[in-house]
Amino acid sequence: MSPVARERQFLDPAVVARLGTLELKARTIVEGFLSGLHRSPFKGFSVEFAEYRQYMPGDDLSTIDWKVYARSDRYYVKKFEEETNLDCHLMLDISGSMAYGSRAMTKFEYGQCLAAALAYLMTRQRDAVGLMAFDENIVNMLPASSRPGHLRALLVTLDRLRLGRETHMDKPLTRLCDALTKRGMVVLISDLLDDPEAVVRGLKHFQFRGADVIVFHVLDPDEIEFPFDRATRFEDLETDEEIMAVPGVVRSHYLKAIGNLIDRYKRELGAAGIDYMLLPTSTPLEMALLSYLSTRARAL
Repeated sequence: MSPVARERQFLDPAVVARLGTLELKARTIVEGFLSGLHRSPFKGFSVEFAEYRQYMPGDDLSTIDWKVYARSDRYYVKKFEEETNLDCHLMLDISGSMAYGSRAMTKFEYGQCLAAALAYLMTRQRDAVGLMAFDENIVNMLPASSRPGHLRALLVTLDRLRLGRETHMDKPLTRLCDALTKRGMVVLISDLLDDPEAVVRGLKHFQFRGADVIVFHVLDPDEIEFPFDRATRFEDLETDEEIMAVPGVVRSHYLKAIGNLIDRYKRELGAAGIDYMLLPTSTPLEMALLSYLSTRARAL
């Protein structure tokens, strides 16, 4: 197996699920991701992403790093220390619906690993990282910090989280928005099985406060494709309500409803300037990390 293939396998959720602690998972994902970038075609995301930004008209030409240009074929200038740091706030949905999983990871486990990997990556970039875990209320909240030991505390908090009940994002979104003291970035990891109007409205408030927002919409492939072919009993993981359904009868209605929900989030968040990415739990985690880096680059 080639070095690139070995690195990429550790971004596969099926492989990540078999690793040990959450800290090991986060470190393995990020180190494999960064090693892969060195050999990848993703120009503009070199190892120096934490220390450089793209050249803009008006910048002093003497600040261009020609070695980076030789590797990336793009002009980058060295950033000053005050340009390199952000307050990054991770919001993880731990409501009951996140318990569903038909692959190696449930939505909750996938979101946990994604949040841990992002925290690890953000810390490497010298960003301050905070965490909010929520269902209908805020369950755990760690303020953004870059102090030594904070990453470990955040990972321990993530590892100890347990699933809650129903989802109502209004209160958690409002509370975090009110707590923001300076411009930064908010990353929402959720299956978004909530009132889309309330979700979009709540996320727009962060923009009013000057924050950049990225939304990772985590769904199980079964929820997107509805592959069932026999009469099946479906249980609402938040309310425990059960219904018996014949897939052939409800499939077209369900697929239309979930497709409309995804399209609505994509359309309305995009129109608001909020980055949105649909993440089936079978998706390699590198795609989410690349999306985050792209949003962060624009935030600086």
